[in-house]
Amino acid sequence: MEKQENRLQKNLNLFHVYAISIGAMFSSGFFILPAIVSSETGPAVVLAYLLGGFLVIPSVFSLAELSTALPKAGGSYYYLDRSLGPMVGTIGGIGNWFTLLFKSAFALVGMGAYLSLFVNLNITLSAILFTVFFTIANIFGARQTGRLQVALIIFPMIIIALFLVTGLTEVFSRGGFLLQAPSSAPFLTNGMDGLAVAVGLVFLSYGGLKKVVSMSEEVSNPERNIPLGMMLSLLTTIIVFVVGVYIMVALLGPEGMSEDLTPAASAAALFPGGVSGQTIKLLIVLAAVFAFASTANAGIMSASRFPMAMARDQLIWNKLSYIGRFNTPSIAILFTGGSMIVFILVLDIENVAKLGGAFALFTFGLINLALIVMRESKIESYDPGFRTPLYPWMQIAGMLISSWLIIQMGLLPILFTVGVIVSSIIWYVYYAKERVYRDGAIYHIFERLGRRRYEELDKEMLGIMKEKGLRENDPFDQVVARARVFDMESECRFEQLLKSATSSLSERLPISADDIAERLPTSPDMLVKGFMEGSVMGATAITRGVALPHLRIYGIKHPEMVLVRYRKGLHPEVWDDWYTTHEVKQKCYALIFLVSPDENPGQHLRFLSQLASRVEEPDFMKQWLNAENEQELKELLLQDDRFFAIQLERKKASGVMIGKLIKEIEIPEKSLIAMIYRNGHVIVPTGATRLKEGDRLTFIGAGESVAQLYKRYSGYRS
Repeated sequence: MEKQENRLQKNLNLFHVYAISIGAMFSSGFFILPAIVSSETGPAVVLAYLLGGFLVIPSVFSLAELSTALPKAGGSYYYLDRSLGPMVGTIGGIGNWFTLLFKSAFALVGMGAYLSLFVNLNITLSAILFTVFFTIANIFGARQTGRLQVALIIFPMIIIALFLVTGLTEVFSRGGFLLQAPSSAPFLTNGMDGLAVAVGLVFLSYGGLKKVVSMSEEVSNPERNIPLGMMLSLLTTIIVFVVGVYIMVALLGPEGMSEDLTPAASAAALFPGGVSGQTIKLLIVLAAVFAFASTANAGIMSASRFPMAMARDQLIWNKLSYIGRFNTPSIAILFTGGSMIVFILVLDIENVAKLGGAFALFTFGLINLALIVMRESKIESYDPGFRTPLYPWMQIAGMLISSWLIIQMGLLPILFTVGVIVSSIIWYVYYAKERVYRDGAIYHIFERLGRRRYEELDKEMLGIMKEKGLRENDPFDQVVARARVFDMESECRFEQLLKSATSSLSERLPISADDIAERLPTSPDMLVKGFMEGSVMGATAITRGVALPHLRIYGIKHPEMVLVRYRKGLHPEVWDDWYTTHEVKQKCYALIFLVSPDENPGQHLRFLSQLASRVEEPDFMKQWLNAENEQELKELLLQDDRFFAIQLERKKASGVMIGKLIKEIEIPEKSLIAMIYRNGHVIVPTGATRLKEGDRLTFIGAGESVAQLYKRYSGYRS
């Protein structure tokens, strides 16, 4: 796992995700691409946009699942590398990077085309200058760039909404739903082949959804914010594209539209009303400029994460992974911006669209394959917060759709795609292969078939789970609160300590006789055997003076935990590969035993990751050894933002609880009193427990509920 100083900060929230996704799709897809797509299929351009939106859904679902399991910089490159291996990862990383550069270059050329309607300027020169500006802006930070992205997209969304309402009113006033086409012209101008090419071109716009997953490492609460942001932005975009393009074709006609690189502005100029057509046209031009700017900004921001991620993995020059003083991959950003200027100078706009569309289709197909490989690898630490429905049929459909559309795109995009694939393989073989010592999850499938697997991937994914943390509904704090604590003072052997812990666990693990006969019994002796056998498989992690023995058992209903403190320290005994007992060299002062239901391996691993995160904090052991009582020991393991401890004193705000029953106390939803420390003993509270002066209460709950409790009870009485 990369060093802490080489990680990106989680500065992007749900609205940032939505704004980046929208900005990545709106500009070219709405303001300039309709003209190019219309030249391929005529009035059916509306159908092409609708089909494109629905056909991309399998790939969007796959991206959403993979991003919640592996929220790392590089997005789709990272998924391909860790699933199909570094050679395919190299192809995917370079391909995705090209796709985003083509899309961003396309947007900046489109910006120049719209500006030229009112300002006499050189389109190429203006695109280069804007590239320089957004490159510099991206170097100054993801949070600042995210805010810029939000600012850039709000104005276009308002103007586009005005365009849709006014445009539909105008179309209906002219006779309704029929598109303006000569009676002799077919709806599908170039037949099904033309429609297929059109849908492939539209994928360049919907391909913008890959931008946000390339930044998933910088998204807070990625398991919620990435899938929700992607789905909301896709739904918004489909509606805007279909309705907007319908208005353009209805007002301009297919022939007029295919000859106009600024169809939205031309259609807006035909709107009647109190505001002149020229003024509406100006508003559309301004909206287009803002939207193109948002695409270019988001494009540089997300495209730069591909070389950064590949450099981290030694596939390209490692300097590209450098994180600058503003916590951004500054060298990768400069490299991306410079490359984009080259594309603007050498490629024409239609070829940019076709090449970008072909690469978007190719990488979408690989993403669907990557998800199948990750699922079938059966890696327990693959723990997505969102799971795609209709697996694997949706992914198979996604691969078939991508393959069919690439074939329909024409010879040049196919040759270019093949050329990049071959070039990427050559680069991997002659540069990266000797520097890379890992394989993808596909080898876990081979392992199930009797071949090899790549063990380091398991460790890397466990590290990702630690970074993601617990899910909102994980009952970690409740398990800690009800855990049995053994605070050992007298001399004892590890065997004695282990038997005490397992006896306590055995009493608290409800399991039926049938389950016991069928699976692992929960008697103390069998639990001891389970923990000792687990040590052979590496299941007992020992770090910084803390041992974490853990088991998963079939048939139990919920996790249980036992905490042991032994200030004198001892050397745990484990079994080696020959099942011979021997002592671990490292001395342990804390042993945390965890038992979880076998049916929920993801939650078990999240609990372990949370425990590992806590015990690896620099001052944990000092606080553990100095804790005055059982309650303080437990509070050391609780999530900082999900618990609040206070002592009841009459002169303080907490004094209002003295003498009351717990059921009489007003407590915010999603919170509860988990522990009471009174006269040297920890009490497990019930609704009938009466509180006394001097009681130390520990509340646990959702972050906002704990914040309310702190505000209500932490101060003095007024």
